[in-house]
Amino acid sequence: MSSTEQPGARIAVPATGSPDTFDGPSPAGPVRHSRSRVAAHETLRTVPLPGLTLAVRGVRREPGSAALPPALHVHGLGGSSLNFTPLMAELADEVDGEALDLPGFGDSPPPDDGDYSVSGHARAVIRYLDAAGRGPVHLVGNSLGGTVVTRVAAVRPDLVRTLTLVSPALPEIPPQRTAWPTVMLAVPGVAGLFGRLTRDWTPEQRTGGVLGLCYGDPGRVAPEDFAVAAEEYRRRLTLPYFWDAMVRSVRGLVDAYTLGGQHALWRQAERVLAPTLLIYGGRDQLVSFRMARRASAAFRESRLLALPDAGHVAMMEYPGIVADAVRELLDDTDRAARRAGARTAAEDVAAAASSAPATRKGD
Repeated sequence: MSSTEQPGARIAVPATGSPDTFDGPSPAGPVRHSRSRVAAHETLRTVPLPGLTLAVRGVRREPGSAALPPALHVHGLGGSSLNFTPLMAELADEVDGEALDLPGFGDSPPPDDGDYSVSGHARAVIRYLDAAGRGPVHLVGNSLGGTVVTRVAAVRPDLVRTLTLVSPALPEIPPQRTAWPTVMLAVPGVAGLFGRLTRDWTPEQRTGGVLGLCYGDPGRVAPEDFAVAAEEYRRRLTLPYFWDAMVRSVRGLVDAYTLGGQHALWRQAERVLAPTLLIYGGRDQLVSFRMARRASAAFRESRLLALPDAGHVAMMEYPGIVADAVRELLDDTDRAARRAGARTAAEDVAAAASSAPATRKGD
């Protein structure tokens, strides 16, 4: 249910000569803070919407370049759009990829109504897609983001072309032992206790802990990439709403696990119509690998990519392998659509021929 900043991409400081700043609302009033890093091949913009402002990261494209099908990526708890920098780079020739920062994360300020529930995050994604007019998109989500986009796909199938879920945080009761510290953030007072116990931790220590929790093999992270991740963690700790967004989002996720009826997350997974790619890591400490079987049964048109050595953020650890699986999903979906279109056209011709008035000899 947790993810981390991207330590796998070569990221460049914006060429402004000084840190970019971003103004956004918060419960305490306007907040001015430095922006996260932006790679040379990326863009980062803010999109004002009713009740919230979202930061959206995209892949920089040359003017006049060919149009590509749209894709949107949604990060997990504690993460940001940076988590999808490597995957978007891998798929740059396949899709017009964007990744948004959920409200209160990355470079997005808190929502005006303070709603960090799964439904609140899903509404933010839907509002963006409706406003941008980009749907239907190839929708990708990791962890909490996987839960959010599952709800989006269930309630707004018109917005989703395909669905890719990387370790989605769907209900797992009880959660595995290594996930309990994250779950416990939902308990009143625990976040404050954790803050006091870790008051003297450096950003490097915090980053090491997160990488150890989220990666199958944290040793694969290069020193320079670790430094970038620690710098981003240091920036995020300066935000006055950082822990509030974390804690409220955990509570929202736990609350979503208890919902029944048509709002139950596994029931909504069964309602998803889009072709779905499920990706699970064998070394995932936050979402048990055993949940892959249940997810495969719940999503009606699904395929599974199992990565035995991956942890919770396979799109960061193995972006090339994940990208290959996404390409295969997109290609198969396009072929199925073309076959369906040809079949429909043939049926229309046959129907027209059968309804034409008969002619007699000699007419």
